[in-house]
Amino acid sequence: MEKPNLEKMWDTFIEIEPQTSLQQIIRTKIYPLISGLKNKGIISWYFFLIHDRNSGVPTTKDDNNAYFHIRVSLRNNVEPKDFSESLPSDCVMTRKIERKWVESIPSLDKSLMKNEEIEEAWKIMGEQSEWIINMLNIHKENVEMPIEQITQFMHYYLNMLGLGGQAILLLGPFFRF
Repeated sequence: MEKPNLEKMWDTFIEIEPQTSLQQIIRTKIYPLISGLKNKGIISWYFFLIHDRNSGVPTTKDDNNAYFHIRVSLRNNVEPKDFSESLPSDCVMTRKIERKWVESIPSLDKSLMKNEEIEEAWKIMGEQSEWIINMLNIHKENVEMPIEQITQFMHYYLNMLGLGGQAILLLGPFFRF
């Protein structure tokens, strides 16, 4: 995963239908979207979260839906039109992001980072999205993973920093983060 170019960042959104499996949306919509854009040489970085109108989706006040909020950085030689024409119809509210909106990340202090570049934090967050896609894609297609399967992977992820349940119990009073 490369660091994003803050001048070439875009948002797009995919609506989450009520009672729809998030893991299936990631596997059947997010992954094909991202891999297609990467394979065509359109994006160099991506990241996704789940948001609604109260947390960043530019929609109407009566829209109570949740969306996958997908953020990408276009490669330097890519025109916005090439990007927008490569998006499937379920990508909505696509917009260019002004640099001022991505120069910081709420609750992250870039002055604590070695080079104080917010792009490094965005890169790591993109790698988290990549990890989630990879974790889901190692499973059989059309199989709904039980929540315990996913939480066990997350347990190991958090345990590396002493943030998993058993690690916190073991570290007890010695734990300092």
